Amino acid sequence: MEMAGADDSRTPTTASSRAVARLRAHRLLLAVAAMVAGAAILVYDVPMAGAAAGLLILAGAVAFGLGGAPHRPPDRPARTSGTTPVWPDTGMKLVVDVIEDPCFITDGTGIVRYQNHAAGERFGMARPGDPLSFKLRVPELLAALERVGRGGDVEAVRFAERVPTERAWLARVAGVRVGRREGRARTDFILVRLHDETEMMRVERMRVDFIANASHELRTPLASLTGFVETLLGPARNDEVNRERFLKIMLEQAGRMARLIDDLLSLSRIEMKAHLRPETSVDMAQVVGQVIDMLGPLAEETGARVVRTLAPVDHRVRGDRDELIQVTTNLVENALKYGRDGGRVDITLTAEKGPDGAEGRLLTVRDDGPGIAPEHLPRLTERFYRVDADQSRRRKGTGLGLAIVKHIVARHRGRLSIRSTPGEGASFSIWLESAPAAAAGAGSAVRPGPAVDLSLDRH
Repeated sequence: MEMAGADDSRTPTTASSRAVARLRAHRLLLAVAAMVAGAAILVYDVPMAGAAAGLLILAGAVAFGLGGAPHRPPDRPARTSGTTPVWPDTGMKLVVDVIEDPCFITDGTGIVRYQNHAAGERFGMARPGDPLSFKLRVPELLAALERVGRGGDVEAVRFAERVPTERAWLARVAGVRVGRREGRARTDFILVRLHDETEMMRVERMRVDFIANASHELRTPLASLTGFVETLLGPARNDEVNRERFLKIMLEQAGRMARLIDDLLSLSRIEMKAHLRPETSVDMAQVVGQVIDMLGPLAEETGARVVRTLAPVDHRVRGDRDELIQVTTNLVENALKYGRDGGRVDITLTAEKGPDGAEGRLLTVRDDGPGIAPEHLPRLTERFYRVDADQSRRRKGTGLGLAIVKHIVARHRGRLSIRSTPGEGASFSIWLESAPAAAAGAGSAVRPGPAVDLSLDRH
């Protein structure tokens, strides 16, 4: 990038320039006179000489400084006797100050001359005159800085930081030329702009992991189906004893693939609508009742007792009914699958205010199973993450249930919290903002209603 500069070889010839020169001469004469008078007072020991002499000498020194200082218009870069600037132009500073990315300006040899606020926050303040290597110890970047300083083209360098946290950066190193270029090979200044690519790297890594995991999850049942089909077409063509057993396994594997595809499609649909917050009023009490009825066969299979407790208030929230049914289903289904066989699953629905004071409803699903170790809790909502992969597959899990819950809750601008202590079960809670009618009718103090035992042997 080229920056136009003034031609410093011109001499002042205008009337205003001559007036400034005369003013300087007058200031110098006054300064010398004041300093001589102060010295004379001290020599001849005049009474009260100390204070008067000191004031006169001080006044003379100030006047000398004003008269003798080289005149430079404000906001103009100081320059050497030649044409090479020694400090960035004010316009350059203004430009980098409005850039959100961290930026450094160095001279042609890599000495820091200026940095914007973002660079100070991220890398710490650099003292003008220090090498850039004091702040950025990246060999590839410093090598690019040297090449650009010698007049090279713009360069881009990618590098990563490991501490204090892993971050990925893209550095663009560009030379800045000011004024005339005769006889100068080096760049006047170098602009180093650093763009944080950590989020992009994380998304790309998630995409790669997602494709790999999805392919693996689909390949396993597909390979099983293919193997059994080949067996039935070949050696077991007339084997009536094993045919029925093979067909049951094939049906189970086909169901596994169908569940996985359904969850992948659900996740894709939710992500497409992530920026659109649902505004429909949904009664969460009805949603909970519908899910309990729907999961009745699974509860009977595990022998679990489901207990529902509802606070005596209006439980309407702002949301999408189908998505909230999916969230509740996933949470209750997980509690039934991974809780204790023959145990108890508690579903509570209460009123609770959000962090900003908004009225909301809190749905909590708690089981009394083995619980979850602390190191697994932060990763439970990752796609395809399983605490116990074998048990998850035996329970017909896809590894996407909690990821779907997280994305639906995020779309509803709600909150998801997970608490668990090994040996004491796990608790999953979601908070959703109340619909306007529910918020208006609910009181500030809400007392939980009596527990309602909805054990499935009573349905």
